[in-house]
Amino acid sequence: MAFKVIQPGMLALLQDLGRHGYQHLGITSGGPMDELAFRWANALLDNDSNAAQIEITFGMFTLEAQASTSIAITGADLRATLNDKVILPWQTYPIHKGDVLAFHQPRFGLRAYLAVKGGFLAQPVLGSVATVMREKLGGLTGAGDKLSKGNLLPFHATTQHQQRAVPRLALPNYDQVEIDVVTGYQFKHFSGLDRARFFSSTYTLSQHCDRMGYRLTGAAVGRDQKGIISEGIAYGAIQIPSDGQPIVLLRDRQTIGGYPKIGCVTNFSGALLSQKKPDDSIGFRYISVDQAERERHLQMARIHQWR
Repeated sequence: MAFKVIQPGMLALLQDLGRHGYQHLGITSGGPMDELAFRWANALLDNDSNAAQIEITFGMFTLEAQASTSIAITGADLRATLNDKVILPWQTYPIHKGDVLAFHQPRFGLRAYLAVKGGFLAQPVLGSVATVMREKLGGLTGAGDKLSKGNLLPFHATTQHQQRAVPRLALPNYDQVEIDVVTGYQFKHFSGLDRARFFSSTYTLSQHCDRMGYRLTGAAVGRDQKGIISEGIAYGAIQIPSDGQPIVLLRDRQTIGGYPKIGCVTNFSGALLSQKKPDDSIGFRYISVDQAERERHLQMARIHQWR
């Protein structure tokens, strides 16, 4: 009882909420780039919030069902089809043996999430199935491999299905340009001009964007900053290297680094950022830690109450 991979696409990875508690050993967390979309997909199916899903980047991914089940699709609109009929994200669908589910090139966003009733089945590595290719950890094989043609993705078959959709008010706006930033203790070391330039400039995503981090191009800041003693790196940290072009570090980031950091994108703004493509434009918006916490509590409470 599984889905068989017919076409592997550019990048399809098995993910759960991540591998936590090992950064002191140099092991990063991994997990879904768009956590909000991931959590909603599991909520739609009444799955455990950590149930494994497939993160599909840029589409061109095709599966064939070998048993009946119920699925949810959230995140980017990758022009998904079920038996060649167009289906939309942010809702559930019944699946029967022999059905073919395909994801094509993006209509909007970059990453979609495919959840199955009960979650995909894989053996955890260090407590998680999250795939981190750079560290050769997690995934279907446990060795950090991306999904490939012929892979069988096991699940518990079921004929039970409930038609559900995420409430319209809860849908994220992937066209949003502003990315929320919380400043850190190193922010005060940047000049007033650099701070103003950072928050008033428009940045373009470079071609060097992946699960490890997004490199940006635009107004240079902090060129006069000296390196710092290497220290632990949090999710969303915005490093400023010697060329002054910001780097936003994401799920597969390195665990330590010695570049100064002007701030940190919030969890759900990082999710919005992960749905942007190279050459898209963004701007940074300051918010306080209290505001960031309130936003996260609101999003989590909305999912909890919906469940």
